[in-house]
Amino acid sequence: MRLATRLCSLLYFHNLPCWPNELKMAIAASCRVIPSFITEAEELELLQEVEPHMKRLRYEKAHWDDVIHLYREREHRKWSSANEAVIQRIDSSFASDAQHITQVHVLDLHKDGLIKPHIDSVRYCGDVIAGISLLSDAVMRLRHKDSKDSWIVDLLLPRRSLYPPFKFYVSYRYDFTHEILSNDDSVFDGKRVEKSRRISIICRDLPKQHHADATPLQII
Repeated sequence: MRLATRLCSLLYFHNLPCWPNELKMAIAASCRVIPSFITEAEELELLQEVEPHMKRLRYEKAHWDDVIHLYREREHRKWSSANEAVIQRIDSSFASDAQHITQVHVLDLHKDGLIKPHIDSVRYCGDVIAGISLLSDAVMRLRHKDSKDSWIVDLLLPRRSLYPPFKFYVSYRYDFTHEILSNDDSVFDGKRVEKSRRISIICRDLPKQHHADATPLQII
């Protein structure tokens, strides 16, 4: 199967006839979820490093802005040499002039957890975020802020994939909300996607204000 076909198969438009053709084509062209970005061995290596820290934290029922339900999170600064190589691979997907936030955000979402629709604030990150999905597949849903019931697109985030679609995030971050569907609602193109416990390893660039101590992300 060609890579382009595989990538597009991770994108599903709801209510396709309702979409403006130009917007639909622009989103399809910016599809950049990359499956199998890391190997099973690399996933295990990452988990072995973050799990001892996460186990000391309890799952929180509500985030400060009520976006996330049943989660725990931390910032991770120093990695083993093997895992640092993976982080560098994520960072290399950013623009060459990007200024990276040194802390990597680790978000542990309970199997019964979810991330509600929201638009990221410019206070927390710059133009791009990038994350790896560990332990579980998931479905990310995007809704246009002015057409929430008609302009909806789903992204399938396979376990060990890299997300989100970078070009989409840069171009449309203020036009669409994004969310991670709960396990009860986790369906992609009519097919059930089992979402179990999921850990995201998230890298980001600095906000435009270039605050090196940017607040931890509250997303995916």
